[in-house]
Amino acid sequence: DMALEGEGYFVLSDGAQNLYTRAGALALGQVLGVRDYSKLIDPATGYRVQRIGDVGEADGFQVSGDSDIRVPNEVRLDGNATSSITVQGNLSADATFTAPQTQKMTSNIKYTTGGGTAAVATDEIDQLDQFSGGSGPGGSLGGTESGTITINGYRPDGAALSVGTLTFDITAAGNETLGDFINHLNNNVFTGADAGVTASLVDGQIVVTDDTSGYSETDLTLSYAPAGAESHSLAMPAYFEMSTVGGEQVKNINIMVYDSDPLGGKHVLSAAFVRTNTPNTWDMVLTSVIGDIDEITMDNRRIKDIEFTATDGSYKGLSGSDLPQFVITFEDMSAQTIAINMGTASRFDGLTQFAASSTAVAREQDGYGTGSLSSVSVNNEGILIGAFSNGIQKDIAALQIALFQNPVALENVGSGYFAVSANSGTATETQAMSNGAGSIYGGALEKSNTKVATEFINIIQAQNGFQANAKTIKVADEILQGLINLIR
Repeated sequence: DMALEGEGYFVLSDGAQNLYTRAGALALGQVLGVRDYSKLIDPATGYRVQRIGDVGEADGFQVSGDSDIRVPNEVRLDGNATSSITVQGNLSADATFTAPQTQKMTSNIKYTTGGGTAAVATDEIDQLDQFSGGSGPGGSLGGTESGTITINGYRPDGAALSVGTLTFDITAAGNETLGDFINHLNNNVFTGADAGVTASLVDGQIVVTDDTSGYSETDLTLSYAPAGAESHSLAMPAYFEMSTVGGEQVKNINIMVYDSDPLGGKHVLSAAFVRTNTPNTWDMVLTSVIGDIDEITMDNRRIKDIEFTATDGSYKGLSGSDLPQFVITFEDMSAQTIAINMGTASRFDGLTQFAASSTAVAREQDGYGTGSLSSVSVNNEGILIGAFSNGIQKDIAALQIALFQNPVALENVGSGYFAVSANSGTATETQAMSNGAGSIYGGALEKSNTKVATEFINIIQAQNGFQANAKTIKVADEILQGLINLIR
């Protein structure tokens, strides 16, 4: 139901011409004998309500060139990938842990054998469940097959590992074990200038732990490539989860995000703010993602040099070369960039750094999952607004309103409808609350809806008046009866 207050007429089409009415009892239903629940109509006549502008076309609700209003009551609203996360709150300028945390990283993949048993150090790499395609027994290496694991990373001070892309050979004999690889990390990678980190194997996962506590930029990435034209493969960690972030003050945050799948795949993104060794400066690091992912590169998971003004604690911006964003490649999808909105420089509308507790949180994100239409409402401007089951609201269409120079000369064609006449002038197409057109009110009908509170007041006033009149008549009757008795 809609009521138009002020000048103007609703515009409906009978298929041949536009007609005009003030009656707003509309519905989804029969359209000229065809049952179509996607058109907004007058159910009494089947006339179709007309729209104006391009509202709803970008989302596919309306068809360009078709003025009939389509309501997507049976249309699925596809999910929308998260492209931005807003973070707000305080990062403590002075709070510290009782003892600084020691950074610990764990491969996001668990190596197994025999279909699910956690691998141990003595298990050969080509016998792992995560190894496939070999020509030997059970898919193991055989003949002249071989491959290499390439190692890259950063040491705790942020410098790249000096070994660069040192490789670890899996020989054709296929007898290299997980223990051999762990020893290779400790003896050939985390050594010399790159010492200070220790690798281990825990419950089938590769664990990398700093030898000392405090702020750390330790990270590691592994990749595997078969030699030559071999077709076998070995699954490598998409990234190393930071089970503990090293530092004297760390604030963890979590938020649900959505990938680019139209069905709206969900993932829980976990990150942490860590105070660095540089005064008034923090990093934000992506610690883990719950959900299937293909890759998180080392350089796309840490936002460095988040700076605050020492004098007032306001957010100052990024002092380094990093961009305020993470880049994640979810499984079977393209890389997805997620911007991190930390606030406006020199203002207090995002992150702050005061001498108080750390309260920073991920406040909101702009992604959503798939949904279906739950309800439709209309605002004063005549915009139909759809509320979907995923919590998203979308503008569906804008109602067309017609204005006339001489509306009293419109031709009455019955059922509350009017047509243009020679004296009425042509219709000026517009929108409610524009060009002199009135406002639209949802849930009301012109000259038929009643204001309950006002009616109750009128009823009460009428009742009070009746009671007062009754009392006056009663008193007058008593006086008259007294005079009659006195005369007698």
